[in-house]
Amino acid sequence: MQGDRARGPTAGAGRLRLARLALVLLGWVSAWSPAAPASVPEASPPPSASPPPSASAPPSVPAAASPSPRAARCPPPCECSEAARTVKCVNRNLTEVPAELPAYVRTLFLTGNRLEELPAGAFARRPPLAELAALNLSASRLHTVRAGAFQPLPGLRQLDLSHNPLSDLSPLAFAGADAGARDPAPLEELILSHVAPPADARHNRSLERMLGAALRAGRALRGLRRLELAGNRLLHLPRDLGALLPGLRHLDLRNNSLVSLGAGALRNLSLLESLHLEDNALKVLHNATLAELRGLARLTLFLDDNPWVCDCHMVDMVAWLQETEAVRGKARLRCAFPEKMRDRRLLELDSADLDCDPILPPSLQTSYVFLGIVLALIGAIFLLVLYLNRKGIKKWVHNIRDACRDHMEGYHYRYEVSADPRLTNLSSNSDV
Repeated sequence: MQGDRARGPTAGAGRLRLARLALVLLGWVSAWSPAAPASVPEASPPPSASPPPSASAPPSVPAAASPSPRAARCPPPCECSEAARTVKCVNRNLTEVPAELPAYVRTLFLTGNRLEELPAGAFARRPPLAELAALNLSASRLHTVRAGAFQPLPGLRQLDLSHNPLSDLSPLAFAGADAGARDPAPLEELILSHVAPPADARHNRSLERMLGAALRAGRALRGLRRLELAGNRLLHLPRDLGALLPGLRHLDLRNNSLVSLGAGALRNLSLLESLHLEDNALKVLHNATLAELRGLARLTLFLDDNPWVCDCHMVDMVAWLQETEAVRGKARLRCAFPEKMRDRRLLELDSADLDCDPILPPSLQTSYVFLGIVLALIGAIFLLVLYLNRKGIKKWVHNIRDACRDHMEGYHYRYEVSADPRLTNLSSNSDV
């Protein structure tokens, strides 16, 4: 019994080793079984088959895919997506446009950088960026855009320069070498919101002048369909805007300082579909402007948050508001002045409510009251000075009166001598 017990563990260990060896042999055989047919000589091909390749010929390897001509290196600080054809260089503190941009780019974001200036040919590349359609340069601290900065970009459709303090915008910034071209440039959307420079950096060049010069420089912007000029403290629009942009459909002028649109501001804008005039200083729309608005059949107009003055000059505008459907949210329009009409809805007014009483705004009334107090104080001080110097003033008045009396007596005596011949002779003899 003890011998059997001694042999039991040894026999079990032996069987375990044999099982492991069998598994190793089985794995080795299964691994080499696919390669076994390779050692068997192949049968000779039939006469019609093509001869096998010579033994010296290298095995056929699939050719490596050649790089696409559209592929290019992505700039290190940027993120690129060839599938979306997009390059994003956002908040990278770039001081210039990256020198290497992939030719496939269709949308380019260069926002939140420190570009400061765009020189001529800032986007000129080889091969050219022919497919670039949307360019976003917002909030990149741009203050100067030179002539030809966006040349050559033949496919550019949308350009965003918003939130840049533009103090020097060249009239040929959008035109460049194509200023004399017969056909308009393909640019359709131009966003220039919040680009008015600080007052100390304007150099006598207001945004109205720079924009007007750019619109008149060739035909580079003649194909615009959308123009956004919000938040620029504009006082008036460029002259002949309709003649310069006949295809304009969307015009955004919200958050400016427009007091009126001016006669002919909307002339020739027959395709205009939306006009944003919210948050301006409009007090009334005059008859000339109302006539132009009536001629725009597709127009949707936004007039919220303007200080409307509800007096006799508002009669025609109220009548137009009551009959038109072009004004979006017209029920929200309310009077700001005069005080008795404050917060009244324009649609609820009639001609009896609209008069022209000479009632000043409260701020102006306060100014006049303050001016009156100042003048009264000055007058009181003047009277006090006169009272304190009353004796000297009285003596000065007496001296002047005596001097005038002596002068008048002498003049009267000479007049009497000249009028009486006897006194004349007597005066002559006495002189002799």
